[in-house]
Amino acid sequence: MHRYAVPSMTCGHCAGTIERAVKGVDPQAAVKINLAAKEVTIQSTADDARLAAAIRDAGYESQRLGT
Repeated sequence: MHRYAVPSMTCGHCAGTIERAVKGVDPQAAVKINLAAKEVTIQSTADDARLAAAIRDAGYESQRLGT
């Protein structure tokens, strides 16, 4: 499981963009978005670097949180 803080994620559009980016790396990923906490939790077999890069490439900086 991967958890990220995404401070600039402020709305449903942001959440959808991030989810699509993650699914572009791993279509089978389970993505849970918590807008209030500005956190994204991803259950995926993809490595952390690829997932973080997908979020960054979608236009959002993220910080890895503990599992």
